[in-house]
Amino acid sequence: MTSLSADDSYLDHYGFSHDPFAARVPGFKFFPAQRKPVLGQLHHLARYSQLLLVVTGPEGSGKTLVRQALVASSNKQAVMSVVITPQGTADSSAVLQQIGQALNIQHADFDGVMAQIVQLALTGQEVYLLVDDAEQLTGAAVETLLRLAAGSPEARPHVFLFGEDSLVSRLEALVEGEERFHVIALQPYEEDETREYLAQRLEGAGAGLETLSEEQIARIHEQSGGWPGAINLVAREELIEAIKHSKTRKATKGWPSPLPMKHLLAVLAVLCIIAVAFLLRGGEDEPEVQTNTPLALGNAPRSAPESAAGPVTPPESPSKIEFETPAAAEPANTDSALTTAVEPANDVSKENSATTAHQDGAAPSPAVTQKEAPAPVVQPAPEPVVPETPAPKTPEVVRPAAQPAPAASAHSAWYAEQGGNRYLVQILGTRTEKNAQTLVAQRGSDYRYFVKEHEGKPLYVVTFGNFANRAAALAAIKTLPAALQSGKPWARSFASVQKEMRK
Repeated sequence: MTSLSADDSYLDHYGFSHDPFAARVPGFKFFPAQRKPVLGQLHHLARYSQLLLVVTGPEGSGKTLVRQALVASSNKQAVMSVVITPQGTADSSAVLQQIGQALNIQHADFDGVMAQIVQLALTGQEVYLLVDDAEQLTGAAVETLLRLAAGSPEARPHVFLFGEDSLVSRLEALVEGEERFHVIALQPYEEDETREYLAQRLEGAGAGLETLSEEQIARIHEQSGGWPGAINLVAREELIEAIKHSKTRKATKGWPSPLPMKHLLAVLAVLCIIAVAFLLRGGEDEPEVQTNTPLALGNAPRSAPESAAGPVTPPESPSKIEFETPAAAEPANTDSALTTAVEPANDVSKENSATTAHQDGAAPSPAVTQKEAPAPVVQPAPEPVVPETPAPKTPEVVRPAAQPAPAASAHSAWYAEQGGNRYLVQILGTRTEKNAQTLVAQRGSDYRYFVKEHEGKPLYVVTFGNFANRAAALAAIKTLPAALQSGKPWARSFASVQKEMRK
């Protein structure tokens, strides 16, 4: 993954007030449960032991956070804390110079420092010397700190070194088997502690844990090994990668094509061939234009019989057809051919003609000198409309309506009225409002839900309780039913909820 700087687009995309995973975030304090025994052990050893104390862990393991917590939890009236931060490789004289400046000593050598520590002890004040990044100390500087930790019969400072594991082997080489220091190794976060750490980081930037999916949280914990510094790096890369994938989806959303381009061209060619064939076939099936002639009134004769008066004259043109008949014959319609009287038997030719016409189903047509008008089209009589008999009504069964759970809008005012510095427990988020309503109705009045927009769709978030601080909310999680605890609920502030509702 490629790292990007926390520019405005990164912050604006997620609505962060600042980069939640920056190396140093002002005011951020996260101390998981497993670190509290370490802090208690340091205070205990400082009071009852004369050993130099060493806290080890890889880079980004939270050593500086433990040092800050040790200073913050010390009695300010009884303890003077001197924090030493080596700038690159620090030798013995550089360490003594920093201690001398903190204790207001003009001659910052070993004897001058010890003399000032004895004077402070007479006034009831102890001195804590705390060294960050102690692996950067030279051998001579480490040996000087071992001498200071041993002190004198009158007084001694309490020396704490915070460094990587390589520092231990250097101390072992200097003490040559003597018991002069004690090591406390920090442990990585468990997955639940990683989740809580991410939640607090995101809330500090005005967001919430739902910014990350469950898959992303699991991946962050696995890739970081549970070390806080690595969690910051991996979490930030996950958010940046999500932005890149989002932009890629938008760019390709215009024409999603599951087929390769050559296959699409082949499909288009086949469609063009089908279209051309359809057009050609449509030209052949074009209906013929009927002419306004007497032939439209009946079936045309198969053959024109010769009458006694002479043969039938062929038509002059397709649009005007005339038939010649004996002058004495009267016009007859198509139905009269079946009832025409037959001439006497001595005229054999006429009788044969009549018989042939009778068998063919057509009578000789009279002479036509003018174009006859088409026969009128007889419209069929409309069928009588029978009114429908309405079906008998089934008596309605009146059932009492179930009382639905209050809608999200009913809870919106409640969330808005709470103090932003108070806390609640987020139970779950669902895309179906009915699911949220059902859970709230089943669990009771301490459960509510609000609606927010997540990935362009509404998300209904169920919450529990209203607590004065984060510690009370975390304690309440342990009292939830096992079915709800399995969903990994987490504590968050009302301020973060109110911000999401405004969006």
